[in-house]
Amino acid sequence: MKGSRKIAFVVLAAVLVVGALCGIFISQSGAANKPKKPKIVATTFAVVQIADKLDLPLVGVPTTQNKIPARYAHATRVGNPMNPSVEKIAALKPTAVYSVTTLKDQFGKAFKQRHIQPHFLNLTSVASLKRTISSMGTQYHRTRQAKAAVREIDQFENQVKAVAQKHRVKPRVLILMGLPGASYMIATNRSYVGDLVEIAGGNNVFASKTQEFIQPNDEAIKKARPQVILRLAHALPNMVIPQFDSEFKSDPMWKTVPAVKNHRVYNLEEPNFDATANMRAPQALKIVSNWLYPQQGSGQK
Repeated sequence: MKGSRKIAFVVLAAVLVVGALCGIFISQSGAANKPKKPKIVATTFAVVQIADKLDLPLVGVPTTQNKIPARYAHATRVGNPMNPSVEKIAALKPTAVYSVTTLKDQFGKAFKQRHIQPHFLNLTSVASLKRTISSMGTQYHRTRQAKAAVREIDQFENQVKAVAQKHRVKPRVLILMGLPGASYMIATNRSYVGDLVEIAGGNNVFASKTQEFIQPNDEAIKKARPQVILRLAHALPNMVIPQFDSEFKSDPMWKTVPAVKNHRVYNLEEPNFDATANMRAPQALKIVSNWLYPQQGSGQK
């Protein structure tokens, strides 16, 4: 009897040891398979806006005059979007670094040397913005937030399209992007603002199959006779807008343009407008629609 008890005790002890070892193995295996918490760096404000809408954590944000959401107050500033600091980004040991396709050429050898491969998001149109939101929502398990964000954009998009459909004739629109240093470029239908104009029912007087921006040409502008001019102050608006004003006063060509004659010249400024699509797209669409068809809204300047 005593022998039986001894055998039973040994078996029970063995079972407990095996169970404990299995528990440790399963625990370690589960920890190994558990996905790492994302450490994301956003190098442009547009990407910050998307991350905020999707409730994503950020360890790095761009150095910008735009108001960074409170949830990212303690995130590291990694420098200007056009020239972010490789050293600061590398020190954060990020799981992903995001920029936009229009700035792809700015990320050179320094990033490759640190083995950092940024992801470049296509934000050249409202449609590409929605695709990007949906894709990131899926990747980071934020499909609910992504669907809500896309739904909001769709709502405003449908509203401005409905306004445009009530008008048989589309206004001719010229889009200028100002650059610090008394210069500007013409934004074509391939640009983000050009896409806003197209959705809102405008006719961009300068179209291209491949280029977002082209060099200005006075004779071509005069011939196009734009009825509305949109001036994008992408960088340093305090400098660019006065440059635009000076240009329009000093060059007699502008006095011949219908948009200038009829006082239909509007400045596009942040946060509603930028060179790339962002989460202010719904507000931007509504404003552009009011400018193109002022009888439908306030026609705010």
